[in-house]
Amino acid sequence: MLFLSVAEHYMSASVQSTMVDSAGPEAQKFSLKEVLDTFKLCISENDEVFVEHYVAGWRGLVKFMNSLGNVFTFISKDAVSKIQILVNFLNGESGAHYVTIQSMVRYELDNGLVDLSKKGGSHPESGCRTLLRLHRALRWLELFLERLRTSTEDSKTSVMCADAYNESLSQHHPWLIRKAAGMAFCVLPGRPTFFEVMNVGNAEAVVAMLGDAVPMISKVYKITEELYAQNNLLEIP
Repeated sequence: MLFLSVAEHYMSASVQSTMVDSAGPEAQKFSLKEVLDTFKLCISENDEVFVEHYVAGWRGLVKFMNSLGNVFTFISKDAVSKIQILVNFLNGESGAHYVTIQSMVRYELDNGLVDLSKKGGSHPESGCRTLLRLHRALRWLELFLERLRTSTEDSKTSVMCADAYNESLSQHHPWLIRKAAGMAFCVLPGRPTFFEVMNVGNAEAVVAMLGDAVPMISKVYKITEELYAQNNLLEIP
């Protein structure tokens, strides 16, 4: 079954979150199919987003970035640290409140665990703030992967990646990081290398699977975006 109920999911949450924690971001080669399968598992029958599968999906995306060398290090390193913070919440004493993004938001807001108005407050690494950073980066990857899907053989990956970055993540980065990102994108490998990294098959197979994967990533993003907007969490400092 594609979707799991929150109740059924929570019965095995502690075991599954331990499994997620034990698998490092470079435990195996990147697989686009595994990322697709993981993001399918993210969404419950009630359109809630399971944190452990969100984390697992992100670990797959980190593998994707790392498989291309050091170009995306400025993003992947930060993603790894944010992933670990969320895993710690999942495995902690309050882990039952972190089964879904929705339950996490309710718990942290109800208990005053989110610093909404200032940097460096009492809860600088709240689950809500931590996930927001991954959420913003997910939008960039979603846009970039969609551009790859619709690209042609002569399309420049540097342009596609930069355009996706400028439409999303750049607005949350200081000038120095934006400058470094722009320089890094200039040395990206060509489209064939990206397709090879997907470990799917020929170009047609990659395009077809991206056609399945990107909408799933997009759905997870949109659910999270709406939840954060409803709770005024999109600008947590």
